[in-house]
Amino acid sequence: MNKSENIVIVDNSPFIADFVLQDVTLPNGIVLRVAVGGKGAPLILLHGHPQNHVTWRKIAPTLAKDFTVILPDLRGYGDSDKPAGDEIHRNYSKKVMAQDIALLMDILGFDTFSFVGHDRGGRVGHRLALDYPERVNRCVFIDIAPTATMYAMTEKTFATQYFWWFFLIQPAPLPETMIGYDPKLFLYKHLDGQLKTPDATEPHIRAEYLRCYSNPAMLHAVCEDYRAAATIDLEDDASDSELRISCPLQVLWGQKGTVGQLYDVISTWQDKADNVQGMALPCGHSPHEEIPDKMLDALLPFLNA
Repeated sequence: MNKSENIVIVDNSPFIADFVLQDVTLPNGIVLRVAVGGKGAPLILLHGHPQNHVTWRKIAPTLAKDFTVILPDLRGYGDSDKPAGDEIHRNYSKKVMAQDIALLMDILGFDTFSFVGHDRGGRVGHRLALDYPERVNRCVFIDIAPTATMYAMTEKTFATQYFWWFFLIQPAPLPETMIGYDPKLFLYKHLDGQLKTPDATEPHIRAEYLRCYSNPAMLHAVCEDYRAAATIDLEDDASDSELRISCPLQVLWGQKGTVGQLYDVISTWQDKADNVQGMALPCGHSPHEEIPDKMLDALLPFLNA
């Protein structure tokens, strides 16, 4: 049963038709902003940096014909709570962020679910599949190789094209202060560099991303997310190196993007999972924004298998 006392209905989504915005208070005290729509088996879609749940606006309505689609803002992002960082960056570890998702699904009344994650959301999904294998039916990770693999294989091209992996992890408050001086410049340059399809992010959506990215608390959270990835997340991965993703995993990536150019994406995930399939798509980093119809063509057969 839904724990209705933990759920506050906010409004209808202004960006995704027939989705309802909810604020869900988790047992750990974190409040997640969540958009929910559709009916059927539960499906979580988890965004990456620098977006929020609105990134799914082009595919969520179609998915909602077959699934109950749940679109959270990650802790620290969008309109979810933004706790302060801690000395070892545990508050933004993927282990803790994955626990948020498990707790959210408890409150929404779903024991098991399928999962789609883009960018940082995919990294949370990796941890979710390791820590809650009995709950995750299927996983899809979009345009990522495993974090530890990407750091271990760092070379000039990766460090240049993904410079924020090394900039955002610098000690506070250096990156927060520098981005805060002109968040629009940093955000829009980031989006324009990652997405390879002109006008994939409409002006009003860019404005929505900027509204959130202009919040100093979110800038701190973003940096903590990346600091965690370079420290505590690597430690957690090393401690659990014997664990593998047991559910079916689909990996999708943009053939015009850095990940697809630098890594044999399927091979990197075969090192981490038992059952992997996937393909490149004709886009950059965000197929759900750049080529939503082709994204759905790749996604739906896997989710419905």
